Amino acid sequence: MTQWYRWAGLLVAILICFAAAGFGGLVTTPQIPHWYAQLAKPDWTPPDWVFGPVWTLLYLMMAVAAWLVWRRRGWAGAKLPLALFGVQLGLNSLWSVLFFGLQRPGLAAIEIVILWAAILATTVAFWPRSRWAGGLMVPYLVWVTFALALNVVIWQMNRG
Repeated sequence: MTQWYRWAGLLVAILICFAAAGFGGLVTTPQIPHWYAQLAKPDWTPPDWVFGPVWTLLYLMMAVAAWLVWRRRGWAGAKLPLALFGVQLGLNSLWSVLFFGLQRPGLAAIEIVILWAAILATTVAFWPRSRWAGGLMVPYLVWVTFALALNVVIWQMNRG
């Protein structure tokens, strides 16, 4: 694998992750000042401005993690971990559609549990291939754990 090919792989991983982020942003951003602003939320909800920088960093970390696994084993040697990565990335985007696009926090709460499990499976699959890759997924898992709790509480506070 040439040096150029390795760096091109990183660029592809970043583009894929930020395409998912961009899709989520298209669904999410219009709802923040309107529907989301009107929801009852717990006192421990972060201010809206926190979410953009946190997610930007997490998507970058995810991209680097996937790249590290790909770089070490190639596609042929890392099909399962990279497939799991793709599944969790798709579920991540789906959550935005369910919560913000369809305005269904209850359905999003169910989906985020599945997302959490997919992130955990990806992290576990990444770890033996690259400890760095596995470690880069941990903050994402922690943030989605927090998001799961926030999602459930928002759903409970706004039922009916």
